[in-house]
Amino acid sequence: MKIQPLGKSNLHVTPLGLGLAALGRPGYINLGHAADLGQNYAVEEMEAHAHSVLDAAWAAGIRYFDAARSYGRAEAFLSSWLAKRQIAAGDVVIGSKWGYTYTADWQVQLDEGEKHEVKDHSLPVLQRQMGESRATLGDQLDLYQIHSATLESGVLEDGAVLAELGRLRDDGLAIGFSVSGPNQAETILRGLDVVVAGRPLFAAVQVTWNLLEQSTSDALRQAHTAGVGVIVKEALANGRLTSLNQMPSFQAQALVLKQIAEDQAVSVDALALAGVMQQPWAGVVLSGAAGVEQIESNVQAQHVVWHADLLDQLAFLVESAETYWQIRSQLSWN
Repeated sequence: MKIQPLGKSNLHVTPLGLGLAALGRPGYINLGHAADLGQNYAVEEMEAHAHSVLDAAWAAGIRYFDAARSYGRAEAFLSSWLAKRQIAAGDVVIGSKWGYTYTADWQVQLDEGEKHEVKDHSLPVLQRQMGESRATLGDQLDLYQIHSATLESGVLEDGAVLAELGRLRDDGLAIGFSVSGPNQAETILRGLDVVVAGRPLFAAVQVTWNLLEQSTSDALRQAHTAGVGVIVKEALANGRLTSLNQMPSFQAQALVLKQIAEDQAVSVDALALAGVMQQPWAGVVLSGAAGVEQIESNVQAQHVVWHADLLDQLAFLVESAETYWQIRSQLSWN
């Protein structure tokens, strides 16, 4: 797999990366997540499972790996894999995120009122989680991102937080931000304007963009032009763009999507990933694979021969941002 610059940063990544949201904790909202883990939630078993998926990603040529403080033990599983395989800093690019704290206590089903993760973009949380990430990943942490920045959270206006992020940047750590929700585009554009000590703060933005949710296309073109690297998450829409999607409301679309994939002699997930990878602004597209077979299927996306007619054929899938995020909010933790 080729290595390419991530925007104007000093980071060099592969077009496909692996996100560990589904590998580091027992519960997640991906369709079929419980089956992916075999409902075996012992920490040692989950660590071994994560290592097997990381091995498959490495064998396929993937060299960008993405975690977060709120992904349970994702950072720890990634760190133990790097040590076990003796993978040195510089051989991979590691990104992580701060701003959410994991609160599910290794449980899948929570009592009413309890949450799997709690959002807090304050300076004390940044300082605490930065210390935790450094303690776990050491000098192999290359990119630190605000987790799901929004205009409402105020984090992009918080002078103390921005100053601390600027200090980390000046110490050599690339700084990024991720976005979520129907107002992703507005948040991206606001992030592009953030300047600390006379220089743009952010080297990268992580965004949800897929065959269903394309509301950020113009904003991502602007980010790319500005030299900000684009990392795409949820490229398979948490499983909605795979054969696992049995939602009655999506079956007409699923049949057409399956036929187009078969015409290209690839799986539905590979086609969906290829549709993201062919975007000129896409720096690295994350696989959210939770199993070896999923990784092996996902990486076939790099071999899809894309042509302009394909995107036209797939345009019928596009949903409004409001519809997409409403459906996503209804996905159950499993």
